[in-house]
Amino acid sequence: MFREMRRIRQQISTEECADILRRASSGVLGLHGDDGYPYTVPISFVYEAGGAGLGTIGFHCAKVGHKIDAIRRDDKVSFTVIDRDEVMPRERTTKFASVICFGRACILEGEEELRRAANAVGAKYSKGFEDLYMAETEETIAAGRLCCVEITIDHMTGKIGKELLLERQREKP
Repeated sequence: MFREMRRIRQQISTEECADILRRASSGVLGLHGDDGYPYTVPISFVYEAGGAGLGTIGFHCAKVGHKIDAIRRDDKVSFTVIDRDEVMPRERTTKFASVICFGRACILEGEEELRRAANAVGAKYSKGFEDLYMAETEETIAAGRLCCVEITIDHMTGKIGKELLLERQREKP
């Protein structure tokens, strides 16, 4: 169902993909937008390994708007993270590492699911301020304003640029 990577020598392991997803602070969510146009939007997110398959990507968002409308219309999504992007002008290339995930988005329902998801995002981005993000989670749940989405990853690939691949090969004893 999913294509094999064309430049297979540059493919990174699933474990390295997971490491990149854990440390990245933002990524780009790809959706089936209005009138058949692709819609991509940068988001803050949290990655959690395990569960069924390759893990999940979670984020919170507004209850109304283009993003949530697109998810309601078609739950198939893609998500991209660029971990490294070092321009090498003389070589006319870049040293890069990136991950692309394909999966299905689910709008979470129920207070416990919302609490778990929102607090996971809070733990990643507001470490040391647990009382603040947990209080905000409770306030937004009580007000009915919290919307969280979880993507179950069906397929994930990662790739590094040729220059980074060569650098890694030179570093090996």
